Amino acid sequence: MKPGPLHMIQVSRLNGMQFTLNALYIEKVESFPDTTITLTTGSKYVVLETAELVNGRIIDFYKAVQLLSNPHIRGEEDEE
Repeated sequence: MKPGPLHMIQVSRLNGMQFTLNALYIEKVESFPDTTITLTTGSKYVVLETAELVNGRIIDFYKAVQLLSNPHIRGEEDEE
């Protein structure tokens, strides 16, 4: 995967052409058995990558922008 803008993940269409999606707009990733990415806008994309790989890229994005660094987002309780 080539590095791109920080908010984007790279995926491939079924014909092999690569494109990027804004990870902030990804609502769900499903396998039908082809991997289908649904955005919050309602747009859907069928991609070559597995759902597990796409989910991993989304998690990597969240880690890169430290979105998962907030303990409240991770579901951890306050330690007082």
